[in-house]
Amino acid sequence: MSNKEIKDRLSDGEGAPGERTDMEEHIDTVMDRLTDPPDDDEGLDDLGEYDDSREEYEDTEPDEENPDDGEEFTEDDEESIEDTEPYDEAEEVYEERPHPARHKSARPGPVVYVPVDDMDEQPVQKKKGSKKKHKGGRIFGLLLLMVLVVGGCAYAGASYYFSDRFFEGTWINGVNCSRMTAYEVENLFKQKFQNYSIEVSSRGLDPQTIAGDQIDYQYLSTGEVLNLLKQQKSYEWIKGMYEQKSYTVSENTGYNKTRLQEQLKSLNCAQAENQTAPENAYVAFKDGQFVIVPETEGSKLNIKQAYQVLDAAVAAGQTSVNFADTPEAYVSADVTQNDQALQSALEACNNYTRASITYTFGDRTETLDGNTIKDWLQFDEKGQLVWDDNSFQQHVADYVAQLAATYDTVGTEREFQTTSGRTVYVSSSVYGWKIDQSAETAQLSKEIQSGTQTTREPVFSQTANAYGVNDLGNTYIEVDLSEQHMYYYQNGADIFESDFVSGNMSYADRQTHAGIFTLYYKKSPDVLRGTMKADGTYEYESKVEYWMPFDGGIGFHDASWRDEFGGDIYLTDGSHGCINMPPENAGVLYDLIQYDVPIVCFY
Repeated sequence: MSNKEIKDRLSDGEGAPGERTDMEEHIDTVMDRLTDPPDDDEGLDDLGEYDDSREEYEDTEPDEENPDDGEEFTEDDEESIEDTEPYDEAEEVYEERPHPARHKSARPGPVVYVPVDDMDEQPVQKKKGSKKKHKGGRIFGLLLLMVLVVGGCAYAGASYYFSDRFFEGTWINGVNCSRMTAYEVENLFKQKFQNYSIEVSSRGLDPQTIAGDQIDYQYLSTGEVLNLLKQQKSYEWIKGMYEQKSYTVSENTGYNKTRLQEQLKSLNCAQAENQTAPENAYVAFKDGQFVIVPETEGSKLNIKQAYQVLDAAVAAGQTSVNFADTPEAYVSADVTQNDQALQSALEACNNYTRASITYTFGDRTETLDGNTIKDWLQFDEKGQLVWDDNSFQQHVADYVAQLAATYDTVGTEREFQTTSGRTVYVSSSVYGWKIDQSAETAQLSKEIQSGTQTTREPVFSQTANAYGVNDLGNTYIEVDLSEQHMYYYQNGADIFESDFVSGNMSYADRQTHAGIFTLYYKKSPDVLRGTMKADGTYEYESKVEYWMPFDGGIGFHDASWRDEFGGDIYLTDGSHGCINMPPENAGVLYDLIQYDVPIVCFY
């Protein structure tokens, strides 16, 4: 019931003129205090705190002048009440509070009811800040409660929201998955692989591409994303606001391996016309030394290995692969530059070619080095050295034989200027330069294999006084069989001359041989004997004081049994082949002659 309704009812006489009720007295007391407030705050304190939320009317005893008081409402009453505004019992509650300062009169005066709302509008003096403070605290508490309720509802709602979604700041495999469900993340990964393709590169050819749909490439869930979501505690969603978490899960994919093999075989790099076979590394001679020529890679694809490389790349999700980066994908050379056998062959070859033997023949030289030796070595089809000792030794022997043919003078004919001024041609099988080919071949072979570098003469089995065509030099014995006179030249000086008698020209087996010889030995005295006869005696026996043989049984010796020497005695009365000399001259020659002095005999 509103204040207006209460006033209307009072004006109509409701509540009067019966006895004053306790409520009426209470209202009178309040009005008296409002119109005549006490001097201090104590009077107001007696009123107590006013609770505007509790106002009740209490009328338990019926009034004599209003017999209707205290009776139940009739239907007519209800109708009259319904014509008024609804009565809010929560707003208007009156409690009868006895006032200690006043006494009820036997006949109270008229009571005027003041609406509670109007009372609130009166400037009632209260204790400073008490009600205002109390009311502000209630409002603050109410607001705080509302905030807590709303906040709790919001937190619960967010927790429910993130029960099947990833928190803020969640990254999986580098993808921002905030507020996404596991299904949405899986779909994101699936889309990632929908347009998959791999570019295949190879040696010497343009790259080609294999598309994912050509090999049935697709994403396969492993359940790891869902497991991550299940491990997430939804009520901890607020952590995502300030904490970022990154996870890595396997992105499992599937594809048709048979179709992948087919795609590989269809590539240009797998076609026979686009492939070249590799070449083995080998040893070659360049710029004066042996070097290893590296193998060539070629472009012949090893299909089995190439497929394994491609399969691994697709399985790993790579978008490109280059077979050139994987040598196993191609057919490789059987012999590479790092092959140990090839390295050994190179070392051996360089030892051979490192060798340098320079032969001296007076003022002439011959040098054997790698440029010649390289041709004596043999290599197989792989470029590796094939050591054939027989073949190598034969090459060495042939080289030595060539030296002998060029520089040996034994057995060769020489042009000789005689003291008498004639030019004669003499040869010899016993005098001159002669290389010991067997010994020289053995020494040269060792020097080549050890890489020796040296300058030397070859191993000779026989030497001469000088090099060159005229190897006689300036010291020799000239025996002019036509003039029956001899000369001994030492360093170009004539130090001895003598007439002699040589072999009897009337007998072919007694003629003194023309040629160049050297002294075998000399002996003093000695006995010269002819051919032994059947009876054990010799054809002749001659005692001599000086014996100097140089051509088998022919030599210089004294002939004391002769009175004359020189001239043409040798034509009919010559010796058995020896050079007969006067005894005194034979003694001088015996003292002068040396073993290495050439003895030139000519007619």
